[in-house]
Amino acid sequence: MVLHKGSVPDPTSGPGRRSGANPLHAGAYPALAANIRLPHDSLAEDPLPPDTALQLVRDELMLDGNARLNLATFVTTWMEPQARELMAECVDKNMIDKDEYPQTAELERRCVNILADLWHAPDPTAIMGCSTTGSSEACMLAGMALKRRWSKLGRTGKPNLVMGANVQVCWEKFCEYWEVEPRLVPMDGDRFHLTADEAIARCDENTIGVVTILGSTFDGSYEPVAEIAAALDGLAERSGWDIPVHVDGASGAMIAPFLDPELNWDFRLPRVASINTSGHKYGLVYPGVGWVVWRDKEALPEELVFNVNYLGGDMPTFALNFSRPGAEVAAQYYTFVRLGREGFRAVQQASRDVATHLADGIAGLGPFQLLTRGDQLPVFAFTTKADVEGFDVFDVSRRLRERGWLVPAYTFPDNRTDLAVLRIVVRNGFTHDLAELLLADLRRLLPELDHGPRPRTAFHH
Repeated sequence: MVLHKGSVPDPTSGPGRRSGANPLHAGAYPALAANIRLPHDSLAEDPLPPDTALQLVRDELMLDGNARLNLATFVTTWMEPQARELMAECVDKNMIDKDEYPQTAELERRCVNILADLWHAPDPTAIMGCSTTGSSEACMLAGMALKRRWSKLGRTGKPNLVMGANVQVCWEKFCEYWEVEPRLVPMDGDRFHLTADEAIARCDENTIGVVTILGSTFDGSYEPVAEIAAALDGLAERSGWDIPVHVDGASGAMIAPFLDPELNWDFRLPRVASINTSGHKYGLVYPGVGWVVWRDKEALPEELVFNVNYLGGDMPTFALNFSRPGAEVAAQYYTFVRLGREGFRAVQQASRDVATHLADGIAGLGPFQLLTRGDQLPVFAFTTKADVEGFDVFDVSRRLRERGWLVPAYTFPDNRTDLAVLRIVVRNGFTHDLAELLLADLRRLLPELDHGPRPRTAFHH
């Protein structure tokens, strides 16, 4: 959640400033709208009719970008009307109140079991898991379990966590909040994520775990989880340091089970202690819901789980948040019921097909070089070729925004801050037709970028 500062000067206010509101917004009372000014720092004295309030707020929200054209976000931006209807029916249910809403709690339990099955838990009766507000909370919980397991070993040094510099910022937050040394493996050359050798080189007796990323947000690539786990197996034989692996599958844990079933990354690897995912990313649910599953009770120390007597029921809970709506959990279960394995496979394959098609089309335009092509996550990054001097990726991003496309341009982390890229995230609902429109817009703007701005002409109808 972004932190917002206090009062800032309101450019729409000041002495003599009149509202300019559309009087028809007030419906049967047009005179009401003549002096309406939306509150910025303090509540108005009087209420407004609901339709008037709705219209005034909706008008301001028109300035937001179109979520469907936002190719920066991994978050789901389209669900079926039936799912939205179900969410509206459940938005007033407090997810934490399992005694009053036992069936919502049952749907959460079923979702955890479904994920454990997808991720090949060796003993479905032994797993532990829960829903969260998103992958960030799920990662925090997984990190806490790793640290508590390490603390029971009686070691006296400062705990550390090994991970690539491409991790999501929630892992750096975890290390800061829970006083763990982050051992970040920097990018180097064409290596953009963690490898087995780099991970092992940074492990010692105080390493609480190694975080692997199944789907880097920087370029959409999978990290080699099986190779890293095998290297840690060898390290354990040599040194006795039994270091667990957490798989941050915020996106990939809902892609790989359906599109890459032979990829060995999950609980089939004995060293994998826990896995998280975002239900609101490739779990195909509106924000915010995440999931975390531990392979067994030993992976989640029991003292971290609190039994709370809440509204008449004894309830085990492990969370950073407490009250939250049950709508997203109900929507996740709806999606599991609606799609099944084959439906998920078809939806995710469609996204991957669009991503690889779009990546190939962009590569064919000439000035761009692909870093990835969307054949792991339906996500790819590209940059300008070395001989392109007339524009850079930031120019491309700005020009695409003129057409409504939100395509982020950014530099990579330490050691590769010289590399600036554009990244495109293909999600459910982004079709081949939309991809062709994006390609057409790119093709149209390239001559203008190459030759500078066109001469201005007078406006005419």
